[in-house]
This record gives sequence, C-alpha cells and structure tokens, in this order.
Amino acid sequence: MKIDNYIRDIQGFPKEGILYKDITPLLIDAKASKECLKILVSTLQDRQIDKVVGAESRGFLFGMLLAQELNVGFVPVRKPNKLPYDTISASYDLEYGSDTLEIHTDAIQKGDRVLIHDDVLATGGTAKAVCELVERLGGIIVQCNFLIELSFLNGRQKLGENEIFAAVTY
Repeated sequence: MKIDNYIRDIQGFPKEGILYKDITPLLIDAKASKECLKILVSTLQDRQIDKVVGAESRGFLFGMLLAQELNVGFVPVRKPNKLPYDTISASYDLEYGSDTLEIHTDAIQKGDRVLIHDDVLATGGTAKAVCELVERLGGIIVQCNFLIELSFLNGRQKLGENEIFAAVTY
C-alpha cells in the first residue's frame, strides 16, 4: 500500500501559489491510516521516548496515535491563547506567513526524551519552533517525525542535527 496514493494535491490553498497536500483521504481510509502509523513508528523500535509532542493542528492526528502506540504521553503545541495554563512561546515563518506556537511550561521535564510529530515538513519554521520550545523546557529531541516532507523547500536545513523521518517525501 502506497501512502502517497491517499494524499491529494489542492492547488491554490490556502492562498494562490501554494500546492496544498491534503491528508483527508488518508484519514478517511482506516487501512491506509494504520499503514501510515506503522511507517511512522518503523524507525522508533528500541528507542526510549517519554513524550510525543504534536504541532497544531494536523500534528495532533497522528501525534496522538503515535503516543498511544509508544505508550507515552502526548503534549499539544498550540497557537496562542489556546492553552489554559502557563506557557512559553516561539514565533516562526511559514511559506505563506508567520505564526506563534505555545506549550505548557510543565509539559516537558528536564531530560524527557521527545518525539516531535507534525503532518508536513515544508520550510521548517514550524518544526524549528517546536524544537526550540522542547529544548527550552529541557527536553531531548529523539526524532522529528513527519507524515510528509516537501524536500524542495529545504526545511531540513532549519532543524540542525536533529534526526528527521518522513513517511512520504516529495
């Protein structure tokens, strides 16, 4: 089963000039979703992971499944003013604008081994911001894990020495 057969292109979304990778067909198909989860955890055998951090909002979808599969806690990283407790924040640039992400200050403990998950690695801004938040709280990044990598946008360059895995690369 090829996961990329369940990812469709949407031209001009969210704005003109962007080719959006829509994962909705993947989410709709239970067998494809299970296969995708299997691929996402395939490089994590025998790796100590304490928490999975998922970036809002599509990173929550497989991020929570990864946490359950690994039998660890899930930490949501959200847009401003969505988390009710004390937070720290990091700002970043997107291929079509800029934004800010926040994490609860007690979500990651010093020395926690963290898997960061998001749906797409594009320019790397979102992932870099999440890495910054995890590291500021004392977490150790085990892997940056993505459903899709858009390699032509060179997002890997922003993630430094962090290990990167993507189920599908374009």
